[in-house]
Amino acid sequence: MKTKKKAKIVSLTAVVLVITILAVLFVMKYRDVVDRFNPFLTKEFVFVQINHQGKPEPQGRVAYELTGFSAGGMKKKVKFTASTQLPIGTYLKVLAKGAYTQEYEKINEEALPEAMER
Repeated sequence: MKTKKKAKIVSLTAVVLVITILAVLFVMKYRDVVDRFNPFLTKEFVFVQINHQGKPEPQGRVAYELTGFSAGGMKKKVKFTASTQLPIGTYLKVLAKGAYTQEYEKINEEALPEAMER
């Protein structure tokens, strides 16, 4: 009788462990999807400058991973895709929510917040 109970506990523990590992892997791979629907994160603008060529993706888009600054001067990393390569030196205002990027727009250097290093 005790053997069956121990076997059930071991099986349940293994199932919980596997589910936990799969959940962690999902969050790591699809962090932008998770952040998009996370009610505890708020959207904020992050100001970035294109400082390297984007990485071409199989779907024909170009992926960028950049470090920028929020309006308050906090350093933030953003990932987004564009339909074409953006010129190096271009400034962008990116609307981000964690790792999820909703949209971006090109801006002039004068539109950068005071807190951003130029």
